[in-house]
Amino acid sequence: MTEVPPPAPAAQPPLSDSDARLYATLGHAGIIIIGFVAPLIVWLIGKERSAFVDEQGKEALNFSILIAIAWVVGGITRPLVGLGALLWLAAWVLTLVFCIQGAIKANKGESYRYPINWRIIK
Repeated sequence: MTEVPPPAPAAQPPLSDSDARLYATLGHAGIIIIGFVAPLIVWLIGKERSAFVDEQGKEALNFSILIAIAWVVGGITRPLVGLGALLWLAAWVLTLVFCIQGAIKANKGESYRYPINWRIIK
């Protein structure tokens, strides 16, 4: 007797516009609090359900990776050169300013592109 494969899981329904805006907003604003984890979760959960969440999640994730790299480089160069503290300060200020701008735009349903970004994830 042949075995019947289990049924495939049901596809998730698309996100409503308000939910897509909420996810994208949390992806941008979450960088301030928990770094790259917030946009990663938002992107992984919402990329299949909304083109807007996919686009904004990738944009926020790429920026958060760039900021994480700046933090690591700043930590390494801080004791050696002394400029690491300035890099940390610059990264923190840019994170606050750009992530708040991104969250505001995403909440309005508008796409946001970070002025300084390394787009690793396409």
